[in-house]
Amino acid sequence: MSRSRIRWRPLLVLTAAVLATHWWLLRAVPDVFQPPAAANPRTLITRSIPDAPAPVEVAAAALPAAPVVAQARPRAVVPLPVPRPADTQRPARRAAAAAMAGAADVSSAAPAPPPPRPSPAERLAFTIPGSVLLHYKVTAHARGLLLHADSQLHWRHDGSEYEAKLELSGSLFPSRTQQSTGRITAEGLAPLRFSDKARSEEAAHFERDQGKVSFSSNRPDAPLTAGAQDRLSVLLQLGAMIAGEPGKFGPGATIAIQTASTRDAEVWQFAVEGEEALQLPGGALTALKLIRNPRKEFDQKVELWLAPGMDYVPVRLRLTQPNGDWVDQQWSSTDRG
Repeated sequence: MSRSRIRWRPLLVLTAAVLATHWWLLRAVPDVFQPPAAANPRTLITRSIPDAPAPVEVAAAALPAAPVVAQARPRAVVPLPVPRPADTQRPARRAAAAAMAGAADVSSAAPAPPPPRPSPAERLAFTIPGSVLLHYKVTAHARGLLLHADSQLHWRHDGSEYEAKLELSGSLFPSRTQQSTGRITAEGLAPLRFSDKARSEEAAHFERDQGKVSFSSNRPDAPLTAGAQDRLSVLLQLGAMIAGEPGKFGPGATIAIQTASTRDAEVWQFAVEGEEALQLPGGALTALKLIRNPRKEFDQKVELWLAPGMDYVPVRLRLTQPNGDWVDQQWSSTDRG
């Protein structure tokens, strides 16, 4: 036997021993990537929300037709965005901004009259319009100058939750977005959060379990009353209320709703004036006009037109400042779905 064969024999014996040891370990230790036989796989549950549900009729429980709200600091209504001052037309743009954002808080304002007394409770029905995208042409008159912009109102719901978003843009207007989200209940829309974003965002939160509205601007909380709305949802709530029972809201009827901005909440009282024929950028139509007249020195005048032929959605909104400046938002087209 040669010396080389004798030298290789120990190496062959050692290799065989190592292979035998590895085989035993692989047989004895279970595969960690194999799931246990008794384990049950988890099921993923998804929820589908239709893009454009048909109008929803909601039968309401008894609620006051004219809710009462505690005294709030005077502040004007703001459903439309604000122009930003810039360069050569600075004074006019400042005035347009005031017209759209609402008058500032003024310490010398006259004391507010007491809110309306509650009327006897009655049953109301609400008809919620289907999801829709409404386009508008906006004109603002400020110190003799006319400013123009476009806006659109996105309205979506799945029968139980809703989202409304109003967006404005134009060459002389900074972009601005107001958004209201909440639930659809027996009392119509029940907002949970309202936000207003231009340079920065402010918000109001409807804390129904605590009976209050709180504000991100650190303003004092406001008591929350039944049927309360924000400054965007109120436009749709009025339409849903009238669409549910048009016969109850003829000329001379009055609707009072607690309405919150991002800084306070107060009662808005609307008077129904009657139907008017309108010639709008989107065409001719008939709409029911409601008006909120100023109750305090620095209140805005609010005029709102709701179209019966379009599920009572807002087709025109005009705000007039105490100094005569105004903003007019008029329907131009509609996208469904």
